[in-house]
Amino acid sequence: MNIRSLSRGDGVVIGAAVVLFIASFLDLSGYDCPSGADCSGYSANAWDRLSVLMGIYLAGIIGAALLIVSRAMPGRKVVGFELGQFGAAFTVFSLWTMFWTIIDAGDAGAGLILGLLATLVLAGGAVATPLVPALKAPLMGAPRPAQAVQSAYGQQPGPGYGYPGGQQTFGAQPGQQQPYGAQQGQPGQPQQQAAAPQSGGAPAGDFTPFWFAVPVARPLHGEDGAPNPIAELAPGTWYLAVEQRGTGLIAQTQDGRRGVLQDTSGIQRG
Repeated sequence: MNIRSLSRGDGVVIGAAVVLFIASFLDLSGYDCPSGADCSGYSANAWDRLSVLMGIYLAGIIGAALLIVSRAMPGRKVVGFELGQFGAAFTVFSLWTMFWTIIDAGDAGAGLILGLLATLVLAGGAVATPLVPALKAPLMGAPRPAQAVQSAYGQQPGPGYGYPGGQQTFGAQPGQQQPYGAQQGQPGQPQQQAAAPQSGGAPAGDFTPFWFAVPVARPLHGEDGAPNPIAELAPGTWYLAVEQRGTGLIAQTQDGRRGVLQDTSGIQRG
């Protein structure tokens, strides 16, 4: 999974899951054992109580894992629900169970107190990330355009079309930079366009392919109009827009897949 596809909210969820895992090894009870007394029952941690371990700690960690996996496999569903929805439900259930457990305990130890804080942040991050713009922002900023193309396509950027910042003009005159797919013309011969106009989009001569990055993760749907996305465009990565399709764009991913980006609001052009 591309780490640049993670949002700030995902970072909060991951951090809270790590704290919750650490809390599972701490004492559940804050009872002060008298000297010489057998207090083995009071020094137990979550791994000694199966119901507490599965209902609180591992439930929250599994929920965090499902949320992150949903980033790598957008659109995947289990019995009609997306993985991210399952993950958010697990985190809320973990917080709910922890809240009543710590109230019932009376003498909560470090494991319960730290676990309550972790589940509170975990559930808050899972629920608030899709709603709060600050949490939807990329966890890592986009690299410089030249670095983005080198990492995405495995080669050094060259002059002309094919990387953000290069000249991207169709019908270039001799001596100018050539567009994607254009043939190098001989002196005195007109330049050929890269492709014929596609149905449903603007003519090729009126559209100049360009590099762009999305502000938040967005699904890329198939050109056949299928409802399930074929990929997810991640913030911080440059993609190539090769054609206009109505109000959307035909985008090409690093592995060569092409699809329709329906939501083009706020994209950053290279």
